Amino acid sequence: MATSQRQADWTGISVLVTGGAGFIGSHLVELLVEAGARVTVLDTFASGSRDNLAAVAEAITLRELDIRRLDWAEYLTANPVEVIFHLAANAYVPPSVESPAFDCELNFTTTFRLLDALRGLRWPGRLVFASSAAVYGNSVRIPISEDDPTVPISPYGVGKLAAERYLAVFANLYGLQLASVRFFSAFGPRQRKQVVFDLLAKLDGDRERLFIHGDGTQVRDFLFVADAARSAMIVAANAPLRGEAYNVGAGREYTIDQLAKSLCEITGVHPVFDYSGANRPGDPEKLVVDISRLRSIGYRPRVDFEQGLASTVAWYESLTGVTWQYKA
Repeated sequence: MATSQRQADWTGISVLVTGGAGFIGSHLVELLVEAGARVTVLDTFASGSRDNLAAVAEAITLRELDIRRLDWAEYLTANPVEVIFHLAANAYVPPSVESPAFDCELNFTTTFRLLDALRGLRWPGRLVFASSAAVYGNSVRIPISEDDPTVPISPYGVGKLAAERYLAVFANLYGLQLASVRFFSAFGPRQRKQVVFDLLAKLDGDRERLFIHGDGTQVRDFLFVADAARSAMIVAANAPLRGEAYNVGAGREYTIDQLAKSLCEITGVHPVFDYSGANRPGDPEKLVVDISRLRSIGYRPRVDFEQGLASTVAWYESLTGVTWQYKA
């Protein structure tokens, strides 16, 4: 299938999304359904939610399965698919610091078992693995490119990197069509952790004082969730899939201080900022991304920072019923 055709036409394509009830996964499922794909979701709902898929529930096959216990060869023989988006994982650094064994099983071992089954089946399809900016650790330069050193500083980053390495080896040794996407600081509706949600929850709880981890100068490339989901589809459609990795971000940098001030402007809440002065363990100081490789296969971020924040604030309002003191 030609690159342009693969990108443009998902009609009738059979797709499996592991972790499809989660934050990025559910947005990806919605885009795939909109594009005409036949979508199956596997999820345990440990961190994802059926509610995240309410808008497309009638259009997908949803199976509550723990892929840590799944016989992949048996499952895929009985339920063949053309594309797999593998997003099922522990999605955050702190749980990996608290329980490295849990993170290793969920992020690395489970991915290896899937890859080994695909090898045994000589699977002809396409797989995109959800990796993370955490594989880089503290970057040696800004912006970060895919060829920069990968020296993770958390068990989470180590697990993602190990899975990536197996993808690359299996693609080259066994001819499987595989690629990884390294998401940078994704945010948006349905994310109930991480910095944007945490700041909104703090503003909701205390409108006079806002506690911020670190000193506010930490730099991130904030990626709106719809763009994250689209990037995975573009990689599946357009990439050579030879085990390569793609940075996924907006290509713009913001400090945590700028983020907090933007949220305050949107909500009309203006507290005093209270900084802890120290980063949380495993969190790098700067994560800013070079997305040239992803741009070369057709990706362009569509949602700007302020628009994404406004959408996230609106979702938070619908979730909690909070009423902000908006500016006139």
